[in-house]
Amino acid sequence: MSAALIRRLTLTNFRSYHAATLEAGKGPVVLTGPNGAGKTNVLEAISFLSPGRGLRRATLDEVAFSEGDGSWAIAAEVDGALGLATLGTGIGTSGEERAPEARRCRIDREPVPSAAAFADHLNVVWLTPAMDTLFSGPASDRRRFLDRLTLAPNPSHSSRVNALERSLRSRNRLLEEPRPDLHWLDAIEHETAELAIAVAAARTETVARLSSALAAARREAFAFPAAMIALGGWIEAALPGTPATELEDRYRAVLKANRVRDAAAGRTLEGPHLSDLRVTHAAKGIAAADASTGEQKALLIRLVLAHAELIAEIRGLAPVLLLDEVVAHLDPRRRRALHEWLEQLDAQVWMTGADPAAFADIVDRAEVFDISPGRVERRPAPESRFLRGE
Repeated sequence: MSAALIRRLTLTNFRSYHAATLEAGKGPVVLTGPNGAGKTNVLEAISFLSPGRGLRRATLDEVAFSEGDGSWAIAAEVDGALGLATLGTGIGTSGEERAPEARRCRIDREPVPSAAAFADHLNVVWLTPAMDTLFSGPASDRRRFLDRLTLAPNPSHSSRVNALERSLRSRNRLLEEPRPDLHWLDAIEHETAELAIAVAAARTETVARLSSALAAARREAFAFPAAMIALGGWIEAALPGTPATELEDRYRAVLKANRVRDAAAGRTLEGPHLSDLRVTHAAKGIAAADASTGEQKALLIRLVLAHAELIAEIRGLAPVLLLDEVVAHLDPRRRRALHEWLEQLDAQVWMTGADPAAFADIVDRAEVFDISPGRVERRPAPESRFLRGE
């Protein structure tokens, strides 16, 4: 199994970095430093090499260097599915007031329509402290999480999800009118049904594949509780044995029948935009939300790493993993199991932590970088590459 590698990462006016360049190899990359030093900012920059708004879901102006002009850029030399390539993204400024422009994406310095094109070269998977409440938080967080999982085998999924949200908003606005145009409403509901079934089908396929991956997880995973997953919703339940065209007709009928109710509610009350990813602690037979905090963290790790293995199986190329402050909250047994699992996966893993001692098990084969505000310095080690920060 081969793995996607980020060999060189360059940040310009991104978050706390005016300019920084990192060079890395195949082994683990460890970023260590005090809280607030900028460790997560590096991971966030890498996450922009995938579709979406990055691991913090930040707006484009939020990631700009505070003392800059609003422009920022990220460039990465990667060894991915199509060989060596340079991926770049960012925004410039224009006009007398130097107003920020739209985000641009390039591959080998040639423009591409969006960051979705980066998926042809590599996939990026991440786990952050903000995800610790995934199982106990709102269903919308779990849908967003599942949609990210679905992007790996289906890069066009994000555009369909966005199109479905726009279509639902258009329907809701029409229903707010005292006398909506029924022909236009029929057309909107026709489009909504097509998009809804496509989104539900992609999610359902991902859940089925991930369920198999979880069941087949390697021995090292046994330190983490076994998880079972399912997707709630009548459309998702009907998909395995029902033609998509039939489900589209059924959902259109539901939308039409619910117009009065949806108009009163101000939103569409049925559909995959409300479905939920259900995760169960298999050994205890309880919902993940009812498990302890430590068990929820362990379940999430098992789920994310099983997904990374699934990507490697589907694409023949392991994804780049971003693990933000993960190992510090694991007991020694699970920490060792995590490192063993990652070593077997053979992916390039970028990890952060405030305590260097948390990485004692891998420090002999890792590239370690010390992070301080606005600076990144490689810790000297034999036969290693270097990092330069400004």
